[in-house]
Amino acid sequence: MFSARDRFAEELNGIEEAGLWKKERVITSPQGSSISTSDGEALNFCANNYLGLSSHPEIVQAARSALDSHGFGMSSVRFICGTQDIHKQLEERIASFLSTEDTILYTSCFDANAGLFETILGPEDAVISDELNHASIIDGVRLCKAQRHRYSHCDMKDLEKCLQESASCRTRLVVTDGAFSMHGVLAPLDKIAELCDRHDAILVVDDSHATGFIGETGRGTPEYFGVQDRVDIITSTLGKALGGASGGFTTGHREIIELLRQKSRPYLFSNTLAPSIVLAGIRVLELIDAEPERVQKSRENTKHFREGMTAAGFDIAQGVHPIVPIMIGDERRTMDMASAMNEKGIFVVGFSYPVVPKGQARIRVQISAGHSVDQIDHAIAVFSEVGRELGLVS
Repeated sequence: MFSARDRFAEELNGIEEAGLWKKERVITSPQGSSISTSDGEALNFCANNYLGLSSHPEIVQAARSALDSHGFGMSSVRFICGTQDIHKQLEERIASFLSTEDTILYTSCFDANAGLFETILGPEDAVISDELNHASIIDGVRLCKAQRHRYSHCDMKDLEKCLQESASCRTRLVVTDGAFSMHGVLAPLDKIAELCDRHDAILVVDDSHATGFIGETGRGTPEYFGVQDRVDIITSTLGKALGGASGGFTTGHREIIELLRQKSRPYLFSNTLAPSIVLAGIRVLELIDAEPERVQKSRENTKHFREGMTAAGFDIAQGVHPIVPIMIGDERRTMDMASAMNEKGIFVVGFSYPVVPKGQARIRVQISAGHSVDQIDHAIAVFSEVGRELGLVS
């Protein structure tokens, strides 16, 4: 008899044979631009450590101090016995940082998105989502009972068509990634905000890949496009530029945040953040304001890498984001290139279906303010060497 375990094993074999197997590499050191792995030393070019703060000594010290002052864990959800003074302080600090009215913490931005849409939308409403939005937005939208519309990626004509088609709905909500994590592309928030204003729609931005380092002072894509006062809700994470551990949040209008406290299921039924993450998060926001050169260094390093890879002949999309996808297309060649890069001490990961569409496999490089120019130049040189060996560049 063909058992369920046999079926699972067959599916796994198919994934491996298709060149889609995702192997996890074991890191034996703190996160940083240079890391130790089970296979040796490597330069890390695939972390969301955009500001180089994941192992910053002041962040580590803040986390240690929280263990002494507030303990290890909360053992409960917020409304029962899981709120400490520092949780409220971090929420206030995030709201101040992003110029919003209030903030609610979650264990991840995935949970923030999972708890948002079903809380504020009903069958009388409509949600309109970019087709390339993050999986957490897609899953969050699936949980709500609102009408669902999807517009072509960053296509304003298609977005307006969706707004017109949903004109009879009570509330219309447009949701987009601020920066698309597989592409390094910024959503045109100025144009989206204009359409939302014209059609009286709520604008939600998941800014996980922008908070802390995109925009003149690191306030994210709303700052970059000059629409901070026109975005109604921002969801984001502490697990990338803001320390890199875990934790997420939703911030925006006070009434919306309070409604989430009362009804959002991931908030009501999941333990709150550990004190060490909370105090470290507060310190991260302080450092961003105290050391604005980190945001500038992120911008300079990104420009340097993008220009170098373009000159070397690689196919990369133009942009300003530290996410730089090296487009290859073929899944097997992508994995071969990632493997060769890793063998030469450059830690990168190949992305293939189902993370990206079939035929659009890529290596996603992520640049950090923690990288030195020499490290970036070395990575470009190794990419060029391996690219020539595989016939990807001349």
